[in-house]
Amino acid sequence: MSISRRSKKLVSTIALALILVMVLGMVAGALTGCGSSAANDDVTIRVAALKGPTTIGVANLIEDAKNGDAEIKCDFEMYTQGSDIMAAMVAGNVDIGLVPSNVACVMNSKVEGGVSVIDINTLSVLNCVTADESVTSLADLDGRTVYSTGQGATPEYTLRYLLEKNGINNCRVEFKSEPTEIVSILAEDKTAVAVLPQPFVTAACLQNGDLKVAFAFEDEWEKVNDSCKIVTGVTVVTNSFLKEHKGAVDAFIKAHKYSAERATSDLEKTAKLTVSQGIIAKEPLAKKAIPNCAVVCISGKDIKKTLSGYLEVLFEQDPKSVGGALPSDDFYYEG
Repeated sequence: MSISRRSKKLVSTIALALILVMVLGMVAGALTGCGSSAANDDVTIRVAALKGPTTIGVANLIEDAKNGDAEIKCDFEMYTQGSDIMAAMVAGNVDIGLVPSNVACVMNSKVEGGVSVIDINTLSVLNCVTADESVTSLADLDGRTVYSTGQGATPEYTLRYLLEKNGINNCRVEFKSEPTEIVSILAEDKTAVAVLPQPFVTAACLQNGDLKVAFAFEDEWEKVNDSCKIVTGVTVVTNSFLKEHKGAVDAFIKAHKYSAERATSDLEKTAKLTVSQGIIAKEPLAKKAIPNCAVVCISGKDIKKTLSGYLEVLFEQDPKSVGGALPSDDFYYEG
């Protein structure tokens, strides 16, 4: 009888062990079967980046990916217009893009399946620049002509919103297609006033010692709207890619955050990288401009908190600026 009990006990133990193995296997299968969403996804992410401040935060990641030092595989391609990135995403040639905040909304209706914002990469880069010492705040633009780039884009809507909130009805805004045109005007006329984004602000001031930053737009914004911030650039992913490769997207956000931290903590190296990657023209300019380029990597629940209010302002200025309608909550990826 004792032998029989031992046999039964042994069989029970083996059976229990087999059941445990099966359960663990099922759990592992469930975790990896959300499939490709595993963090060790071997996919190569096709990333489109803009030449300018929205890409400074990934300069170190671009270098890491090129050298095989990143935890994720990325293939970066540089573009000069947000509309070109949108076209590439519509065509299915890009998975993740760094674009102006309003372009992200337009993309959501253009790209099949839509897109999601996975982080905010740049806050306000707009400044008022002039050699006229009498201009120190937005109120001083009343009765003046202001030269600006960005007609039909966030610079125009942001400027008009601030003028409206300050009750300034007598300010003429003259738009130019290139910042270099405005820099030439500022050099010829010391009373001229302009709105420029970084790094062009720093470039203009380096070229012309008489110029100064009269005021930063984020300071004027805070005076009239403390519920949100000016958001220049965001990072979006196609929802089809997010569904198939969630783990890779989460890993990208983590890598982006680390890269953005190094943009400010290791200015010397980042300045060199932005020049070699064609983001900023010259190293001395990069060193001076990067600290003023509002480089961030805001992710998770803070995305909606930071971005949604600004999109509402753009929508009120012109619904077409955000694609005709404000995005739903699932536009903001919390990770």
